[in-house]
Amino acid sequence: MSIDFSQYDPTSLSIPAAPFSDPSIIPHFEKGSVPRHVGVIMDGNGRWAKERGWVRTEGHRHAEPVVFDIIAAAIEAGVRYLTLYTFSTENWNRSPSEVRFLMGFSRDIIHRRVDQMNEWGVRVRWSGRRPRLWKSVIDELERAEEITKNNKTIDVVFCINYGGRAEIADAASAIARQVAAGKLKGDRVSEKMIAEHLYNPDIPDCDLVIRTSGEQRVSNFLAWEAAYAEFEFVPELFPDCNREVFWRCIEDYTHRHRRFGKA
Repeated sequence: MSIDFSQYDPTSLSIPAAPFSDPSIIPHFEKGSVPRHVGVIMDGNGRWAKERGWVRTEGHRHAEPVVFDIIAAAIEAGVRYLTLYTFSTENWNRSPSEVRFLMGFSRDIIHRRVDQMNEWGVRVRWSGRRPRLWKSVIDELERAEEITKNNKTIDVVFCINYGGRAEIADAASAIARQVAAGKLKGDRVSEKMIAEHLYNPDIPDCDLVIRTSGEQRVSNFLAWEAAYAEFEFVPELFPDCNREVFWRCIEDYTHRHRRFGKA
């Protein structure tokens, strides 16, 4: 697949609602073949910057337009839910200066881009824990959720202060409080009940997880929701990705046969 991106400026804040690309370059995917929910582990920003002799934060800066290129690609492909692994519960272990940058940068991106996402028909969602997360980040996320709450083109979930194990633990804790209050019997806890207590229980399970940078691990991402997901591990560091990489993964997914335990 060869795509000409010369007419597309992903840093622009005034990209028209549609089409994002020349329709002739958008791949044709058979109806029903596109994953409904795609998760992306956006990995490699720091290494990308290091290869150029830059500080790690420059890799994060150059990742911003790629994020919105991927959102546009998902819309064009017909993906309904897109979950982006932005800041994990383990990322607090990075240097204080990088953590401060990532918190402020995440807040500022949401603030700068909310009107653009609203124009595109994006419904902004957040997945993660409130404790430790900067209040200014939560405020921008909640503002974006309110502004875009009626959009139906695509739900984009920003995983900030998110961990798959933490999500399951929080669900178990909520159920345990119901048991302690006498509202529920412990032997009635089921998989369905746990799923109903996840951060965004209305979003369906993940069909496809894409990880950039060549690493082949899930890093505590969507531990419950991706139990039966297909995986794509692409070699490109995230700042080198674009919609062509995303479409390539979608194309590969369409040729897979998902059995869910059946013969």
